[in-house]
Formats: sequence, structure tokens, C-alpha cells
Amino acid sequence: MKNLPTDLLRAFVTVVREKSFSAAAKKLNRSQPAVSLQINRLEELADVSLMQRKSRSFSLTEEGEVLLDYAQRILRLNDEAVLRLKKPDVVGKVRLGIPHEFAISYLPEFLSGFSKTYPGVELEVISELSHNLLGRQGRGELDLVIAIHRDPAFNASADGWREKLVWVTGQNGYIPRGERLPLVVAPHGCVYRYRMLKALDLHNIPWRIVYTGTSYGGICAAVTAGLGVTVLAGNTVPPELESHTSIKQLPALQDAGVDLHYDRNQADPAVNRMAEYITRVSRQSLNAV
Repeated sequence: MKNLPTDLLRAFVTVVREKSFSAAAKKLNRSQPAVSLQINRLEELADVSLMQRKSRSFSLTEEGEVLLDYAQRILRLNDEAVLRLKKPDVVGKVRLGIPHEFAISYLPEFLSGFSKTYPGVELEVISELSHNLLGRQGRGELDLVIAIHRDPAFNASADGWREKLVWVTGQNGYIPRGERLPLVVAPHGCVYRYRMLKALDLHNIPWRIVYTGTSYGGICAAVTAGLGVTVLAGNTVPPELESHTSIKQLPALQDAGVDLHYDRNQADPAVNRMAEYITRVSRQSLNAV
């Protein structure tokens, strides 16, 4: 049985995440030819072609897509094991703010691995709209906030990532008919609501709000019931609903920037470790490729 070295897997995942050999080389502190050699070596060991290379770009082969999923999981377990064996003595409390939909889709993964790695850190989690979370942080009620930003041009910090926004419908792409598009939305202040309405208005598509829900579960239930359509981050769409990056009669949506907000100069070790962990997990398993 062959072994796939983690340094080769990390090079592969970084190239895919950065969408560029040169950008990956900078992240890995290696030369571009060295990274290319690592990918070639990985292909030799796996005995498959992982990428279809073009002049300045590449696309993953079917085998590359399969290995990417395994590589991300292997690296995540490797990194958790290394940190756990160091027996970190970080203790303290982190008051974490996270948007509703991320609390359902991402939080279990964040909390499970982090708690195993840093058992001495107590977590207090608040789930609300990003706008409200940032307000609470401004009042000193939260140490670390994961926030989705309204401006499509928002440039996230080194800790952040981008989420692909999608239209969400019931099964089979069902969209209720009518003179105005029926929408399921969250209250004012929601980034998805703002981006959805702005895109529709920009394309002169008439709409009407048929349901306003204060929770992720309520919004998903309303779409499942066929009341209307909504917009969510692609990674947060539950399996009982369908996501569409493009769909007849509805405009394309730009990606949303997600960032971590905390005092990078004054944060205590527990907050810093939580931020680092969230960033690593998001880069390994939440990135859109």
C-alpha cells in the first residue's frame, strides 16, 4: 500500500485553494517549480492525473476532485493531532458570535475539533445576523465574530474567505408562479436579503416578500413548503433544498466576503487560537473550488 505524504497533499490543496501555482508557492514559502514538482510526485504516487493544465490555469480531473476531499480531511486530522500532542496549556473563555446559518452548517465542525485540541477553553456562542453581532462586539459583548459582509467588493483579511451566494428553491427547482417573484427573507440587516433585493431591482424583476423569518430553520421550512425562493451561502444550503448558481429568470449573484473580527493586537491566547482554528478549517473544507 502506498503512502501519500502530507507535504505533497498540502501542496495540492494549497494550489487548488489559491487557484494558482505561483500564489500557492508564496503561501508555502517555496518556489513555483518546487510546488510543480510536488504535484507531479503526488500524481506519480497516486498513479493518476490530478489536474488538466492550461497555459495560466488548470482544472481538476475527476480523480483530482476525489483526492481533494480526502486530502482536506487528512490534513485536518493531521493538524489536529499535532496540536493535541503539544498538550496546549491555553485556558480562558471565548465569546463567539456566528451567523444563524453558519451555526447550523459550520459550528459543529468548529466546536468539535477545537474543544478536543483546547479542552481548557470555555466557549460561549451567540447566533444572530452579522450586523447585530458586530454591534454586540462594538459594545464589548463578544470577543470574536464571524461576519458576512454586504459589499460585494469587500476584501477579507488574511483570516477570511469568500462564500458563493446561490438562489435556493424547493425540490426540482420549483419557483411559485405569479406576476411578482415570491421571496422568503430574513429581517432588515440581513446580507442575503440586501443582495437578493438589489440584484432583482438591478434587473427590473418584480418581487414581493411572502415570508420573513428570524431563524435559518424557519426560512428553510418556508422554502421547503413552496412559499417562495431565497438566497443563502452555497455551503449552508440543507440537503432537502436545491441551490442554483444560475437559474432561468433570476440574476447571477456575486460572492460574499466572510471575515473574522477580533482585536488582533490585544486578543488573549484563547481568542487567537480560536481564530486560527476557524481559519484553518474554513480553508480546508469550506472553500469553494
